[in-house]
Amino acid sequence: MTITVAVDAMGGDVGLKVTVPASIQFLQDHPDTHLILVGDQPALEAELALHAGAVRERILIQHATQVVGMDEAPQLALKNKKDSSMRVAINLVKEGKAQAAVSAGNTGALMATARFVLKTIPGIDRPAIAKLLPNVKGTSCVLDLGANVDCTPEQLLQFGIMGSELVAGLQGKANPSIGLLNIGSEDIKGNDNIKKTAELLRQSELNFYGNVEGDDICKGTVDVVVCDGFTGNVALKTAEGLAHMFAVFLKEEFSRSWWTRLCALAALPVLGLFKKRIDPRRYNGASLLGLRGIVVKSHGGADVTGFRYALAQACEEAGSDVIGHIAERVATQLDKLKQSEAEAN
Repeated sequence: MTITVAVDAMGGDVGLKVTVPASIQFLQDHPDTHLILVGDQPALEAELALHAGAVRERILIQHATQVVGMDEAPQLALKNKKDSSMRVAINLVKEGKAQAAVSAGNTGALMATARFVLKTIPGIDRPAIAKLLPNVKGTSCVLDLGANVDCTPEQLLQFGIMGSELVAGLQGKANPSIGLLNIGSEDIKGNDNIKKTAELLRQSELNFYGNVEGDDICKGTVDVVVCDGFTGNVALKTAEGLAHMFAVFLKEEFSRSWWTRLCALAALPVLGLFKKRIDPRRYNGASLLGLRGIVVKSHGGADVTGFRYALAQACEEAGSDVIGHIAERVATQLDKLKQSEAEAN
């Protein structure tokens, strides 16, 4: 199956100096994939001439005259940047010319544009930002990570469905376990919103584990962690800060004396493996779930390796038909809820 991915080549902190080399490296590892690079055509042609080589025949260029700034207001970008590289890339997905879009651009503008152009899957109230985070057992999918500050129990149930199908598609797990992020594992913990959500998840066909706490994300207790965007974003930024602090502490301790420097030299092979295991570039790529098309957000400051992983995730989502499975699962859940309401009346 040939998959075509539209790339917002101008988005991010660096733009085409990262997106073009990453696209070329990605195509070298994925012979059945094509890319459409969206942006300033002369600039893209010049950059491709330096790097492309044999994969050039699998790259198309779609000219776009505008770029969305990283600090631009989402609604202004939506209104005034209709020919931006971001907007054109998403339009290609809507038109069926690409099966997925990837951008390292402004997160708010990307979400607003994707939601406006692609619309949400029937039965999904709001899209959510989902990301695979490393843990001691592998990875956990956490959503929402900032798109929705306040969520109803019904929306959190929808997030559970979307996260379950994403993990099933990317990792091949038949029935991923789902946890609801809470201040304790006991059923009596949490506010009314959380308790109602837990009840809906138990009544659903999902593999609901129960309430989980923040440390369960790192322990790998469940495959999917569901939360509102406020809580999820705080958890994500805390984890990123902790990783940075750990790296600083490690560097300081290994630099204290000639003896600790010698120990660091001896430990280099192990430290290299450790660094690779927690390398944030391997987990770059957050999915905008709930839309009628695949959109993956790369970190704005991602380097070539990081952006390449975001491209790979978009390709995997398209190949496993994550959107179709989410739509089917949501429709089934809606039918079940309607039946329950009818029986209650």
